[in-house]
Amino acid sequence: MEESNAKAYHPKGDFFNLKGSGTNTHTEILAGLTTFFTMSYILFVNPQVLGQTHMDKQAVFLATIIASAIGTLVMGLFANVPYALAPGMGLNAFFTYTVCFSLGFKWQQALAMVFICGIINILITVTKFRKSIIRSIPKSIQNAIGGGIGIFVAYIGIKSAGLLNFTSDPGTYQLLQDKTVVASSSAVPAIVPLNTPSVLLALFGIILIVVLLMANIRGAILIGIIATTLVGIPSGVTDFSNASITFGTLGDSFSRLGSTFGAAFGADGMGSLFADPSKRLLVIMTIFAFSLSDTFDTIGTFIGTGRRTGIFSLEDEKALENGKGFHSKMDRALFADSIATSIGALFGTSNTTTYVESAAGIGAGGRTGLTSVTTAVMFILCTVLAPVAGCIPAAATAPALVIVGVMMMSSFKEVDWPNLEEAIPAFGAGIFMALCYSISYGIAAGFIFYCIVKIAKGKFKEIHPILLVSAILFILNFIVLAVI
Repeated sequence: MEESNAKAYHPKGDFFNLKGSGTNTHTEILAGLTTFFTMSYILFVNPQVLGQTHMDKQAVFLATIIASAIGTLVMGLFANVPYALAPGMGLNAFFTYTVCFSLGFKWQQALAMVFICGIINILITVTKFRKSIIRSIPKSIQNAIGGGIGIFVAYIGIKSAGLLNFTSDPGTYQLLQDKTVVASSSAVPAIVPLNTPSVLLALFGIILIVVLLMANIRGAILIGIIATTLVGIPSGVTDFSNASITFGTLGDSFSRLGSTFGAAFGADGMGSLFADPSKRLLVIMTIFAFSLSDTFDTIGTFIGTGRRTGIFSLEDEKALENGKGFHSKMDRALFADSIATSIGALFGTSNTTTYVESAAGIGAGGRTGLTSVTTAVMFILCTVLAPVAGCIPAAATAPALVIVGVMMMSSFKEVDWPNLEEAIPAFGAGIFMALCYSISYGIAAGFIFYCIVKIAKGKFKEIHPILLVSAILFILNFIVLAVI
């Protein structure tokens, strides 16, 4: 079987097996562009988040591009799957606000921890531990993860579109150093008045994509993004005034990259990370927290998007379970993701991970690595075209995420909802994922509730050991985060 799988992966004259995957070059390129535009915000957000630790923002900008391009190219060329990678939102916030601000580590030390996390991810991938985790997840939770990612992606879109505001009771929030407001559970969401140009533009984009999809227009999502961007010009939501290409600025950015490149291994990084005996346990637990979130974010994304769309076929699943080495797409995809984190840390950015926004490209028809290669090329072009890419407003990309979320929620239909033994863990995995704004926390809720339900029903022996250990590790992680 392994030989046939390998041949199917590289048929003669068709490196990406486009025909065998039921796609074509045109569709794959459109899908790659769609993925890029829905996640390009990270190029501008990541430097702002990490820059608060006193890292050079221009250096972080280039590090973000390099890590994203390399990781995505490896994903496309080695794994032949349509996923894009970039420094993860949430993980970069953990890097800045928890590791550097709350725990008091230098940014160089935080990069060293991220690098070690990447090495750990490589080891657990090579030793097959990651795929053992995947095999241990019950089908009901896998389906809930797929639907949960749909809610999560749609929520990202609704939030990016500016359709929500939150009201918090007085005295129930705190102000961080960067003036970010962290509110308690007293914050109540509500829809905003539909009277601002950006909100109206986002609504136009949602309606347009729906109409195009109902008319079976090829490339509907990308067409919707481009058309919405153009419609936003008269109202000022789309602003091309700063869309100039300056090679002088690019050269300056490359010179500044030296301030972050290799900083993880300097005296202020790896050289001092374990120097204080009183902090060694804290360092280990922080690395563990990085690795746990990174690992389950990736696994959740693959399970939630790959199996429903056929990217990871039944034959590939069997190769994953029975094969050795990297004979399945999932094996190769997990390896591509695992090396990206260490590469990113080397250049100067937080954990690089597989992006859930890849679902937008998959929703646009992307099925092979050509989608990823297209996205990677766009990242590379952003070294000089960043001002142009930055002109695509959130109001134009948010509708794509909302519609893709709708597509992905079909996985919920496979869950036996009347059966509470199956429904409670599925609810934990699917709903907490969106409400906690974290794929890994959603999986944690699903695992923990699954163990509780099985124990309560006297079916402890049905709990897979890996799932049980993972649930315990999640609980320990929550305890550590509560203590620090």
